[in-house]
Amino acid sequence: MFEVSDTSYDNFMGRFSMPLAPVFADFAGITSDASVVDVGAGTGALTVELLRRGAAVAAADPSQPFAESLGRRFPDVDVRVAPAEELPWPDESFDAALAQLVITFMSDAPAGVAEMRRVVRPGGTVAVCMWDRDGMEMLSAIHRTQAALDPSQPTPEQRTYSYRTSEEIAPLVGEGAEIELLEVEGAYADFDELWSSVRYGAGPAGAWVKTLDEAQLEAARAELHRQVGEPSGAFTLRGRAWAARVTRA
Repeated sequence: MFEVSDTSYDNFMGRFSMPLAPVFADFAGITSDASVVDVGAGTGALTVELLRRGAAVAAADPSQPFAESLGRRFPDVDVRVAPAEELPWPDESFDAALAQLVITFMSDAPAGVAEMRRVVRPGGTVAVCMWDRDGMEMLSAIHRTQAALDPSQPTPEQRTYSYRTSEEIAPLVGEGAEIELLEVEGAYADFDELWSSVRYGAGPAGAWVKTLDEAQLEAARAELHRQVGEPSGAFTLRGRAWAARVTRA
């Protein structure tokens, strides 16, 4: 789902993940004197923000293309190809470990967060965030489109998402978790820009589109246009994400 170019991913999700990064970094309390590991760094939306703040940054991602791109763009960042469940740094290496929009896609999220806690010094911060089940309007519209075109597909209400509610995300980070709902907007010049980002994008939506033939693509395009209100010009969609943080004892 994520073995795509960084440009394709950014066109699809970057318009939401990039504005989310400073909001999430604020929530995690990241300052210029912090050493931080960006877990599941992807194309670097959070990495860029952490560097902008003057933090010392390391990054890990299991996708080879994403990690290679990060390494080229940020040669001073310690970039590793690694899943969250197997972070390649010693115990207590960082002041903070952050995972933006990653936990749903971890093979074993509790193990991934345990690894994040391991590499953080006592008194440091472990923070994660993930799109709200219904509050990420772009993804919700895609899911409604899938359900409308294929009755065998689960509706948005029937889909099983992990860690997309406050009740799910709080226990993941452990006792003493602080929870907040973060909100950003993604802007599109027109509907064609949204459709292009979905058609050539990443993640489950991109994987789904790749299974469609030409007739199904036309039907999907028309239905998605209806699901986002049939915009005729520029428009925005809201993205809401649950964030959780804990201080390592």
